[in-house]
Amino acid sequence: MSTDTLTIATQPVATSRISELDFNNIQFGKIFSDHMLVADFIDGAWQTPQIVPYGNMSLSPATSAIHYGQAIFEGMKAYRSVDGDILLFRPYDNYKRLNISAERMCIPQLPEDIFMQGLEQLLRLDAAWVPPTEGSALYIRPFMFATDDFIGVRPSSNYRFTIFTCPVASYYSSPVRVAIETNYVRSAEGGAGFAKAAGNYGAAMYPAKKMQEKGYQQLIWTDHKEHKYIEESGTMNVMFVIDGVLVTPAVSSTILAGITRDSVLQVARDLGYKVEERRVAISEIVEAHKAGKLQEAFGTGTAATIAQIATINYNGEDMDLPAVEGREISNNVATQLDKIKTGQAPDTHNWIYRIRL
Repeated sequence: MSTDTLTIATQPVATSRISELDFNNIQFGKIFSDHMLVADFIDGAWQTPQIVPYGNMSLSPATSAIHYGQAIFEGMKAYRSVDGDILLFRPYDNYKRLNISAERMCIPQLPEDIFMQGLEQLLRLDAAWVPPTEGSALYIRPFMFATDDFIGVRPSSNYRFTIFTCPVASYYSSPVRVAIETNYVRSAEGGAGFAKAAGNYGAAMYPAKKMQEKGYQQLIWTDHKEHKYIEESGTMNVMFVIDGVLVTPAVSSTILAGITRDSVLQVARDLGYKVEERRVAISEIVEAHKAGKLQEAFGTGTAATIAQIATINYNGEDMDLPAVEGREISNNVATQLDKIKTGQAPDTHNWIYRIRL
């Protein structure tokens, strides 16, 4: 972090809305915290950020992000530690990935001090919104988008960076049913699949909706050339346990380098499990299931951390997986990750950024 301290002007709310929140019954993404951080890029320079009450933004109908898709975002979480502090999980990695996405989408690089100091000051102000309840967290959404009021296909000259937060509980309440997609694609080589760009998610909604109409909550994306190799699952990275080995597709230009993905793999290695990052063919999954060697399947992402998969459909046939309760690797990794995130286990990889209150 920069040694210089930013002066971030703050406009506190007159009355907090936290009374609207039931910490024992949190709906994901429904209630937002009192404040948000805002910083604008104008005339070739980032302006001094400010913290203002959470609320609507005024935009021109010609705002270029609406028309040409120059918009990126991140997802991260803060947790309440056993001693009452706020623990951020791998925020520097989110910052770095935000700028990787920015470069791909012709958005200016964001200075580290705006991100980290702005985030810390925002969380100090809204500290009461970090849930103390087990299994809950404060979800953090940093995003940037083009703000020129101009109709013309070119990179915008002006941008806005914002962070807002919302308390959340579990994203999935039970294991999900997924289907392997062999028609539509999430991304292609040379595209923006590795970036966390808004358009990637918008384009994925139609095929996901078609699968949901067939009774599956999500789909598994395959490669754009042959539809023979597995890439991601819905908006998450995907992993399998085959005959005791944790297997996942290697990151590439078409696969998002998930921070949760990397954390799961590292913790699995720490716990002594064998891990393989490589191409994963659909045929391998089908054959492993037939042989009784497909022991676990799950998605990894910020929202869910680990989302267990109960059933995988391929070519009209369901492959049911063993009960979640008996899944050794994913359950052990999830438990250890939760302990690290909440300060109950040693942080041997320096993932935690502690905000002392």
